[in-house]
Amino acid sequence: MNRPIAVIDSGIGGLTVLYELNRQLPKERFIYLGDTLRCPYGSKSEEEVRHFTWEMVNYLLNYDIKMLVVACNTATAIVLDELKEQLPIPVIGVIEPGARAAIKSTETERVAIIGTENTISSQAYDQALMSINPSIQTLGVACPLFVPLIESGDLTSDEAYAVIEESLSPILNDPTIDTLILGCTHYPMLQPLIETVLNNHITVLSSALETGAEVSASLAFYELLNTDIEVEEQIPTILTTGHLSVLKRIKDELFHFNNSQVYRVSL
Repeated sequence: MNRPIAVIDSGIGGLTVLYELNRQLPKERFIYLGDTLRCPYGSKSEEEVRHFTWEMVNYLLNYDIKMLVVACNTATAIVLDELKEQLPIPVIGVIEPGARAAIKSTETERVAIIGTENTISSQAYDQALMSINPSIQTLGVACPLFVPLIESGDLTSDEAYAVIEESLSPILNDPTIDTLILGCTHYPMLQPLIETVLNNHITVLSSALETGAEVSASLAFYELLNTDIEVEEQIPTILTTGHLSVLKRIKDELFHFNNSQVYRVSL
């Protein structure tokens, strides 16, 4: 079934998920939509996040999508259950896969989560972790300055390092934490700097890998896999509501989607 799988995010961060999905499922056709015009979602009201997310979803339903991947932790925390209830297609979020990866990783049962203000205040990761292992103790830290850094393309500067070091100080001051969940799909783009700041004492996890595995399993369960033997690999389509320049550079330099075209759309 060669209908596309839609991947949505508040900006460019979901490209981390798209990259892993494309790597694990090269025969599938992906269409990505990043709402860079209204990014970040993390400090917006729940009603705004809900409205913006549904605008993206309704736009992509015109492409006859067979599955929706919500590659935005804020939208996952606020709108995922609603999307699952109302859409006639499978919907996958990024929080539960990330929580399962952390459970496998931690030995001290002390897990930190960094994310947007909305994601941290929702305690969605805390609930997901404790539903699997009630003994887990969590520390949530909102990092509202990370997404603007990434959306501007600043991934390596001394200023970026200083912002990360200051933001992660509550985690650095807690020696019992051994696992950190990047609770925003933008954050893996800063992972090298984050690991440098943490001095490799803490395992840093992105939910992208686990999300890829969950999408693959769901496609098989719902018999939606593309089984066309003539298709070897498909090139994702990338859409944005904002400016094209940073998205084009990030997709090529970090994710090597050199053959993917980027189009600007209005919702």
